[in-house]
Amino acid sequence: MKFNKFFKAVRWMRSHKKLIIFAIIVILIAILASCMGNSDPNTALAVGALIAGIENGKHVVNGPLTTDLTNEGSPELLLNEIDQQIVKIRPMSTPIDQISRYAGSKHANSMVVDYYSVDTKPTQTKLVGDVAETEEVDGEDSPSITIQTLNDEIFDPTDTILVQGVSGYSSNGAEEDSQELMLYVMSRTNDGITVKAVNGPTVDGVPNCFPNIPSGVNLVRMGRAASELDVQSPQFEALPTKSRNLCQIFKMQVEQSTLQRLANKEVGWTMTDQEEAAIYDMRLGMEKSFLFGAPRKLWDNNKKEYVYFTGGIWNQAGKTAYVESSTEFNADKMVELMRQAFTGNAGSKRKILIGGSGLISRISKLDYSRIITAGQHVSKWGIDFTELRSKFGCLYLLLSEVFDEVGMEDDGIIIDPEYIQKYTHIPFSTEQLNLKKSGVRNVDALVMTEASCLVLRYPKAHLRVRTR
Repeated sequence: MKFNKFFKAVRWMRSHKKLIIFAIIVILIAILASCMGNSDPNTALAVGALIAGIENGKHVVNGPLTTDLTNEGSPELLLNEIDQQIVKIRPMSTPIDQISRYAGSKHANSMVVDYYSVDTKPTQTKLVGDVAETEEVDGEDSPSITIQTLNDEIFDPTDTILVQGVSGYSSNGAEEDSQELMLYVMSRTNDGITVKAVNGPTVDGVPNCFPNIPSGVNLVRMGRAASELDVQSPQFEALPTKSRNLCQIFKMQVEQSTLQRLANKEVGWTMTDQEEAAIYDMRLGMEKSFLFGAPRKLWDNNKKEYVYFTGGIWNQAGKTAYVESSTEFNADKMVELMRQAFTGNAGSKRKILIGGSGLISRISKLDYSRIITAGQHVSKWGIDFTELRSKFGCLYLLLSEVFDEVGMEDDGIIIDPEYIQKYTHIPFSTEQLNLKKSGVRNVDALVMTEASCLVLRYPKAHLRVRTR
């Protein structure tokens, strides 16, 4: 009888095992909640918790001191990793290096970096020879003529050309219009380009003849015009241009003797302070190399190996603007400078002007107007800039004493941050040298290393500013 009851209970438990498991879980949760509700508040502290001291200090209870607790209770106590600190050490003094670090770098598998950039097809040229006004027309079709320019290759059949400074004519061809003359390219040969006038005058009842067009007039290539049945167009191809730069190995070593470390000091001058000073000096040197370095490979007779030198972006910039030192630098000249910086290169509308004290001084003395306005200070890439606004774009202005140090205080460079690229073969790193065990010196030694270079991916988006 007892065995029957036992077997019945087992069968019931098997058939209701999910219900039994659920009930057990509910009971355990209830027991745990009851224990927590009746526990002493002092025992409810998390493991390794912080409590306030008498004078608002921080104390650790119920566990060891960890880095998380340290950052919570005293966030300035632990120093950041050195390669994170590098972007925080006096960034205003090394803007090129600073911007390149914030923009990110690409890893280079070699000390030699080959890169490609694509230029834009020219859009303007000048007419060679005068075009005489049409006086007689043979037939009833509008005439076509063959003209020559300084660069015929930029034009293809179906292109349209705007003739700057030459007035077009109204729809009836009887009088000049405010719209400038437009031409249509029929073909291109070795003798020149054959064109028709789109909005020329009417002669002998034939529309779209040619007015007088003087030699040297500016011709602007515009959009292509196809007919209804056209399914093809003249081909357009572009080939990238290969350029090369070399990564340079930048190094800086800091040493402190054991006795120096153990000696009492009037102020807390530690190895960390020396590292910060060394990084600043290292960045200043890198800034000058990134700006004005010459890309070369030199054989060192003493070391019996090659030394690589990186090329600076000053010589990579695709354009140069000149500022006359003998005349006053006024708002009109600033407008012209910004026009050269923002037009003809398809770059971004926010660029950076980094210059020496002489150039920055001349710009700062301008009387700004509605055309050019001095905006508020702008913080980008960890640097504070002064913003200049114009109809062409916004220019971030910053003084760089590097230009003063190399004797170029009246010069500067306008860079497009969208087209500056850093390549890194060896990322910035620090390494402890154990010179004691090696028997060299009784010192604590730290060496910092980086192998990198800067390139301008689109040279014409960057502008050298020279004073002559």
